[in-house]
Amino acid sequence: MSKSTGPRISILVIEDDRGDAGLIRTNVRLAGFRRFGEDDPVVWAQTLAEGCAAAAAKTPDLVLLDLSLPDSAGIATVQAMHAVLPDVPIIILTGQDDHQLAEAALQAGAQDYLVKGQLFQHDALGRAIRHALVRQRLESRLRLFEAALSSVANGVVVTDVSSAIEWANPAFTKMTGFELSEVIGRRPGELLNSGKHDARFYESLWETILASRVWSGELVNRRQDGSCFDAALTISPVTGSDGQIQHFVAIMQDISERKASAERVHHLAHHDQLTDLPNRMLLTDRLFQTLAQARRERATLALMFLDLDLFKPVNDTLGHDVGDLLLKEVGRRLRACAPRDSDTVARLGGDEFVILLAQIDKASDTVLVAKKVLAALAQPFVIGPNRIEISTSIGIAVYPQHGDDVNRLLKNADTAMYHAKKAGRGCYRFYRALTELAGA
Repeated sequence: MSKSTGPRISILVIEDDRGDAGLIRTNVRLAGFRRFGEDDPVVWAQTLAEGCAAAAAKTPDLVLLDLSLPDSAGIATVQAMHAVLPDVPIIILTGQDDHQLAEAALQAGAQDYLVKGQLFQHDALGRAIRHALVRQRLESRLRLFEAALSSVANGVVVTDVSSAIEWANPAFTKMTGFELSEVIGRRPGELLNSGKHDARFYESLWETILASRVWSGELVNRRQDGSCFDAALTISPVTGSDGQIQHFVAIMQDISERKASAERVHHLAHHDQLTDLPNRMLLTDRLFQTLAQARRERATLALMFLDLDLFKPVNDTLGHDVGDLLLKEVGRRLRACAPRDSDTVARLGGDEFVILLAQIDKASDTVLVAKKVLAALAQPFVIGPNRIEISTSIGIAVYPQHGDDVNRLLKNADTAMYHAKKAGRGCYRFYRALTELAGA
């Protein structure tokens, strides 16, 4: 290898035999290795102590270490040098062709093991140096990647092709409660399955990643303590040079707080802040859906519009705080009057409420609910030291007789409520078209 192309490195040779050291230096130069500013890349030391001092003065790129030195011998020599230079590749030089010694040296921190008598066969030393440097660079990159993945906030899991866990970062442990020692060799599915997803969900996931495609989605996972959390998950297949999948890398983010915040915002946008009943926006949405279903199934629904009687005098006399508490109690009693979960009790604002009865069988069903509401609100309300008696006027519009769209039903129920007011309050009235009233 020419001087212009040879790699520039510093090699620390710790060898007590001057002849062997000279041969090593020659072989290293013949292999094309050079040092910055010099042709000779070798720094020579005859004892372990001299080698440690040279390493302390300037860190070498690689160490060639004889296992038999005047001040140290055997595996202890490797251990001592590895302790001084933990990130520098060490190649052991020994006169013994001993496989057990080679294995022990590698476990002690060496990168490679060479018998001195074989150093000059087919450039064995040059190849060993190059391979050790490449392995060291790869190991350094792996340590860097692992450090980076260990510091990210998202959970990272690496599995083999059968989904057995090979590595997980600290964020995964913090997120799930499982220590790394508890998950190695086990599958995420058996550890984290919350039971919230059916078989088809996981079949679709596996179909995607086994086709070498990235899967992304949300799911509910289970922690070690049995509690569940919402997670955003991305699983990426990792293929080898042959194109076959070798590993999967999963990146998981706990989105429970984000989803809870979104749900709170959504709830606040669709519910009355005082009574926590659905507001006009949510009522309108549910009315659209219920109407669409009623059209498909040729069913009947009823809309009841309620306005409290004599509420303003309560507010003016006892104050808004008492008025607010009264409205909250009214909302609670109205919820108890709705016969089914599919029914909706909403507050439009002020002292106006609406009850949507989905899929009633006959008009008399609505009458029963109206009478139940009148009776419930006729009972005195005790708010602090105050005993309050009110009533309500109820207007009722029925689909399809009294309207076939949201706005018309709301308007006609409101009109019917005013007829109830005129009839003396504390009663209900069904909507009657003007033509009906004219002929009455």
